[in-house]
Amino acid sequence: MIATDVLRYKANAAEVLERLRLLIDRKAQDRIFAAFTLPSAAMEDFQAQYSGQFSTEYPDPEQRIRFWDAHLRERENLEDDSIPAAYPSEFDQGLYGGVLGGEVRFLSMPADGYVSSGWISSMVPPLLGDWSELSRLDVTAAHESTWFERYRRQLTMMRDAAEGKFGICHLIVIDSLNFVFELVGATKTYLSMRETPGEVMAAIELAYQLNLMIHDTFFEIVRGPEGGTCSWVLPWLPGHIICESLDPFHMTSVKDLEAWGREPLERLVCHYDGAVLHLHANGWHQLETACSLRGVKALLLVNELRHPPAIEIAWELRRRAGEMPLSMVVDYADFLEALGSHGLPGGVFYYVSGAPGIDAANRCMDHVREYRI
Repeated sequence: MIATDVLRYKANAAEVLERLRLLIDRKAQDRIFAAFTLPSAAMEDFQAQYSGQFSTEYPDPEQRIRFWDAHLRERENLEDDSIPAAYPSEFDQGLYGGVLGGEVRFLSMPADGYVSSGWISSMVPPLLGDWSELSRLDVTAAHESTWFERYRRQLTMMRDAAEGKFGICHLIVIDSLNFVFELVGATKTYLSMRETPGEVMAAIELAYQLNLMIHDTFFEIVRGPEGGTCSWVLPWLPGHIICESLDPFHMTSVKDLEAWGREPLERLVCHYDGAVLHLHANGWHQLETACSLRGVKALLLVNELRHPPAIEIAWELRRRAGEMPLSMVVDYADFLEALGSHGLPGGVFYYVSGAPGIDAANRCMDHVREYRI
């Protein structure tokens, strides 16, 4: 467990955790919260090295740890509502297919201003040629795989390097239809829901067992601040919290989410202390259903092209979500304007991109902490 009074890269960590507890406990509907994505020399170095291209080479974990340490150290005097944390993004999707024998591919994310800035994400091409190959996939063998060993080793390295300085974010969950995507691809997944539902259900059961192995291992290795979990949906939550995803249901009806998504998600979440979610803009029609899922603690609204950004319809989204803690990404200029005009709904965590530096962000935070609906 990391004591907040010695979290070297966040001087006001104890205050931030108290504020976040109010939000998570739904006692802050009259308040707002903010974290600032700022320029850093570490990000400039990352951008010089990576161009956003795919690679099949596993990134050097020691190099990735050095990046996170340098990047988070530059934020030491930032007095926002963030908790410094590194994300083991190299395993965020590709791990699930990699442990089953898939070819893991990596994608760097050098663009500024996003929750994902500085990540090297991963994924795999579909593992199966057809459903007849499903029976060859084995969770026991996955536990002994090279990729699972890399996962455990890198988590241990990151934990040791972060001790007393910053946290480690939980991984995205790949279960339900997300996992079926990894097996047969998106199009065949949607067709199989109608044509071979038994095969889909068998894959979902395999995904449940695989996710237990992966996330139990995470919490066995990683110690979060005050026993909690660092995240990119909210910076921190108490307890062991997993990071669920409804991405495949963005292109389906609410009925499909109820039929194929609710039970697998709630079954896995009940094994832990709760979950957080994200919804891309093309999936915001699922907002009410997502907020009703048992065990969900908070939800990040992700902007997408050809959709109005969350900040433009923030009050409507706030109304539709009830008391669910929300987070959203907003440009610095738009945030300042809405803050000055008292136009920001409460019970929301704002990830603000584009601020010129720490001093400007700290001045802005004085107004954020004073803000009341």
